[in-house]
Amino acid sequence: MQHAADSTVLGDFNNATFTADGVTSRFFKRDGKFIIQTQGEDGRNHEYEVLYTFGYYPLQQYLIEFPGGRLQATRVSWDSRENKWFNQYAGDKIHHRDWLHWTGNAQNWNTMCASCHSTDLQKNYQFSTDRYTTTWNEINVACETCHGAGSKHVELMNSNYQEGVRPPNFGLYYGKNTDPQLQLNTCAPCHARKSDIAQKFMQTSELMDDLIPQIISHEYYYADGQIRDEDYEYASFAQSKMFHNQVRCSNCHNPHSGKLIAEGNALCMSCHEPKYNTEAHHFHQVNTEGAQCISCHMPVKTYMGNDHRRDHSFRIPRPDQSVIWETPNTCTSCHTGKSASWAATTVKKWYGPNRAYHFSDDLLPGSKLDDKSESHLIKLVGDTTQPEIARATAVYYLGRLQTQNSVQNLLLALRDKKPLVRYHALRGLENFSPDYWIQAATPALSDNVRAVRIAAADLYHTLPPEAIPAAANAAYQAANLENKRYLHYQTDFAVGNIMLADYQLQENDNLGAIVSYIRGLEKDSLMNYARLNLSAAYNRVGKNAEALKTLEEAAAIDPKNDRIYYNLALLLFEMNEVAAAMKNFQKAIQLESRNVGVYYNYGLLLQQIGNLKEAETVLRKGFKLSPQAANINYALAYLYINQNNPQQARIHAQVLREVDPENPQYESLYRALGF
Repeated sequence: MQHAADSTVLGDFNNATFTADGVTSRFFKRDGKFIIQTQGEDGRNHEYEVLYTFGYYPLQQYLIEFPGGRLQATRVSWDSRENKWFNQYAGDKIHHRDWLHWTGNAQNWNTMCASCHSTDLQKNYQFSTDRYTTTWNEINVACETCHGAGSKHVELMNSNYQEGVRPPNFGLYYGKNTDPQLQLNTCAPCHARKSDIAQKFMQTSELMDDLIPQIISHEYYYADGQIRDEDYEYASFAQSKMFHNQVRCSNCHNPHSGKLIAEGNALCMSCHEPKYNTEAHHFHQVNTEGAQCISCHMPVKTYMGNDHRRDHSFRIPRPDQSVIWETPNTCTSCHTGKSASWAATTVKKWYGPNRAYHFSDDLLPGSKLDDKSESHLIKLVGDTTQPEIARATAVYYLGRLQTQNSVQNLLLALRDKKPLVRYHALRGLENFSPDYWIQAATPALSDNVRAVRIAAADLYHTLPPEAIPAAANAAYQAANLENKRYLHYQTDFAVGNIMLADYQLQENDNLGAIVSYIRGLEKDSLMNYARLNLSAAYNRVGKNAEALKTLEEAAAIDPKNDRIYYNLALLLFEMNEVAAAMKNFQKAIQLESRNVGVYYNYGLLLQQIGNLKEAETVLRKGFKLSPQAANINYALAYLYINQNNPQQARIHAQVLREVDPENPQYESLYRALGF
């Protein structure tokens, strides 16, 4: 990042024009200033002065100042390799109200870019006014970004050093011989897709005191862990055998320039045996693209239009997995006319029939969340030889399987040595009754890692205050304070506002939640799931007309989301619009909803209007979906009692006994059936 000047601006501002996706931009100079005329946040063309340049190779963007201290990065960028203007998202016509528009939240420098491209950045976002007063010590990345305060180095040089007494690293925070994990922690704040916990990193040996790294779930990665969405290397490298064999970032990269310390296969051969650089290993002609180690083991993805980045998981190609799971593989990405089956057969011919175990062998079937997933996930979670990030991802998926086995394994994961595993175990327990975790999760409130304490506080925040065990209250209050600070720090993000709103909703601060949901939707109008909870907040304060309008807006944006129709059905029933409620229940079922609540509530409604036959059909669909769901079994038991069918009623009462034998609500049912 540099001030815009003739010496820093690479782009053509000689009255150049560029048209992409229906928008024409013009680049020119006036009175020594660099001006871009392009579509603004109102959908009309305006002239904007370039205040700073951002980046230089392979592309350069330009920062425009907006009210509230915002600096926005243009999407039309300068390709410094090809010396031409280009659109980072060619072919995507982005609406001016979309958060991906260059004037939106996704291109806000203060939020999305600044912390990794400046030194000692202080974001200084004020939630109450939606303003930034962002500051920095140096406009670019400098020594102190990685090494800490230079004053410590100077202090050493002026004191003990003169006497021949000096600590390691010359008073600097980290040096080149730093432990691999500590070095990775130094790189991770800028090379991880993550959620920052606080304004300023605490420079500690525990990464998750500072940030929460993104796991390799299929939202941003392919189900086997390969990169899909934009990745900054950390999550890939953290899952690699390289990292787990003590390889450091600096073994391959000059930490000051970022450049490789050797070119081509010579870099890999500095550690690996020469046999891997032969045709007998890679089966490609020497000195061709196919003979390059990175071609097979570091597939490339292009982000931001022209920025090529390689997958740092250094995985062995698995076209056999591609045949089953449709995951990408480097073989067919090069041999584009060939199939995954062809590649799998060829690999088998070259290397034999057996493939060495990789955690993806369990993560792939586990990610499907079907009846075969649980055993794979439990196996991976319990295998402490596997990468922490892979095991944490398995825990994440396990939390979405609401079974007795899954909750028991989540409880075991609370005691895991790895903080990312403990963190996602706590997040997964949010899907289960507090009866399972209220005692077991209490130690997590005092965990030695801040992110874990935050997750524990968020979990206990779902409880009524009176339900929190007295012995845990002090720890909860301290952890909850950390959680609130974290939530408020995130509110310059669209999703941060939604996280805060969800918290406020749990606090019964319904008006505050409404403000936060609306703020989040203003930053990202397509963040549709926020509308569901906004509707609930409106409902709580008696504004059902606004609640209904909000859900209708959500349905218009995402007409195939069964949860929206479920919420509409519940709201319309409350508003005595029974016929409309029934239509929305039916719509949710037509969309094959896997939410047991849909079938339970619709079944009760059908019973209420006297349609017992249809009620039974609907409830049995819910039972088939989740045979151990207490509400479905309870409803079916009473339905059969009212139909004078005690034999069928006993079947479902027996399930209730197995699921929750001491529930007082079920006692009258047991007595009625002669238990």
